[in-house]
Amino acid sequence: MKVYTKRGDDGTTGLLYGGRVDKDDLRTGAYGTTDEAVSALGMARAALEPDTEWHDAVLEIQRELFVVGAQLATHVDHWPKLTAGVSKATPEMTEELERRIDALTDRYPLPQEFVVPGGSPAGAAIDLARTVVRRAERLVVAMQRQDLLPDDSPLRYLNRLSDYLFVLARAIEGGDYTRTRA
Repeated sequence: MKVYTKRGDDGTTGLLYGGRVDKDDLRTGAYGTTDEAVSALGMARAALEPDTEWHDAVLEIQRELFVVGAQLATHVDHWPKLTAGVSKATPEMTEELERRIDALTDRYPLPQEFVVPGGSPAGAAIDLARTVVRRAERLVVAMQRQDLLPDDSPLRYLNRLSDYLFVLARAIEGGDYTRTRA
């Protein structure tokens, strides 16, 4: 099997379950940006010890971003074909992020000052992923305004995910903000 198909040479790309859109379509930008976040999180995971709490937490988020990306890469006419939690974001996914945020902030109180990213390689990569998720969120908002998003679960998930990534980066850095204060 070849990686290239040449079908995208005309500036379009295929969607899940069919259909083609321009490569600069809002939908393509949104799911492409979630893919960028997955890669940034891969940098974080590579900097963490395997099979640890933090490593596994990052891997779980990478997998969840694939779910969101699949939903965003599907034309709304085909959304009924999506499977909750597999190819479609759910309210439960967002609620789980809220539980994770609360658990981490209980263990690692948030700093009272601005934090400059770079306290650790993994923390810096997670902060990078957080900003990429915020960009994806902005693109999803634009999709919603153009009636390309009949379900707000991807938007809610991304909004909560950026908060989770902030607290996760602080937790990974061990709550030591003396090195990273603005």
